[in-house]
Amino acid sequence: MARTTFREYKFKFYLNANHFIVINGKEGEIHPHTWEFMVDVLMSDQKFVQFDAYEKAIDEYFNKYQNRILNEVEPFDHMVPTLENMSDYFADEIRGIVKELGGHLVKMESSETPTRSYVISFEREQEYLESIRKSSKQQMSDVIDGILDRIID
Repeated sequence: MARTTFREYKFKFYLNANHFIVINGKEGEIHPHTWEFMVDVLMSDQKFVQFDAYEKAIDEYFNKYQNRILNEVEPFDHMVPTLENMSDYFADEIRGIVKELGGHLVKMESSETPTRSYVISFEREQEYLESIRKSSKQQMSDVIDGILDRIID
């Protein structure tokens, strides 16, 4: 039985910003956080992409939120910037960035404290599963081509 190997990069990003939460129509105090976002990226295309291309693109994306009051920045000026809302929004945005570079966002883990995380996983999504199937077929084809090349030579 052929063994299939998948390679992923795991990146950590830190967002230093302030926010306040609205509960029952009342604004809480503005307070700081250092949010941690761990992003797992599956390499899907056969083309080579340096890992730092993902790092730079995602870091640049987060820069527009660094050291800001999130409630004053789009889209959080009309969406309460809870960890869950931020993570859902950021995951969609980062997913597009990763896809442009030829990868797939597998999972994003977000936390505002070291003791709990909010995780968004795309591992069971049809598009992700289809990319895995294609990658598996391509890897098998590459192995067969390599064996045939050695036999012919």
